[in-house]
Amino acid sequence: MIDLYTSPTPNGHKASIALEEMEIPYDVRPVNILGGDQFQPEFVKISPNSKIPTIVDRDEDNFAVFESGAILIYLAEKCGRFLPTDLRGRSRTIQWLMFQIGGVGPMMGQANVFFRYMPEKIEVAISRYQNECRRLFEVLDAQLGRTEWLAGDEYTIADMANWAWVRTHNWSGVSVDGLENLQRWRTTMGERPACRRGVEIPVKLPDLTSDNADKMAEEFAKNARNIVQK
Repeated sequence: MIDLYTSPTPNGHKASIALEEMEIPYDVRPVNILGGDQFQPEFVKISPNSKIPTIVDRDEDNFAVFESGAILIYLAEKCGRFLPTDLRGRSRTIQWLMFQIGGVGPMMGQANVFFRYMPEKIEVAISRYQNECRRLFEVLDAQLGRTEWLAGDEYTIADMANWAWVRTHNWSGVSVDGLENLQRWRTTMGERPACRRGVEIPVKLPDLTSDNADKMAEEFAKNARNIVQK
């Protein structure tokens, strides 16, 4: 049994999507990051960087794993699915996983900060991060024009990780217009029952990018601002 410490963020959803896809039994331990739960000593003990998600594997003497990419690899190896075992297939999967960890996630995160959260709108910073996100999306689109899934013909943890972020492109203010391969993949991912369940863990969020959600979006951004300015 896995204990999943998480919040409703793209990185948190990476872990819950994986657990749903892998059909690994787990209990959800919500972490209120707006309230500062991530800084509590009992959480820091299992997540030294005070970030979600973190898992604790009760079947392995309460072994803790932090960092979302490391969690995906650990779970895939635990269940023997979604991470190829041949040298090249494993490498391709990890390459596209690292692409998300080192590129898509950080750049979209910074786009969120400057586009949504900071009270002062610094246009050069907004453009910088949104343009880089769009460039990264174009890299994904090109790859998905060559293969069905990011790492080839097989659905892997690389798809789970990237989709958890790409699906939130509107919140970052980044268009996917003209990226037909990316849109095809994004739609296919969104139709997977495990993906739909995973993005509702620990709670289902309202669509903050819809036309009638301006007030909710502003409140969410205000709360998030308290975190990014610490």
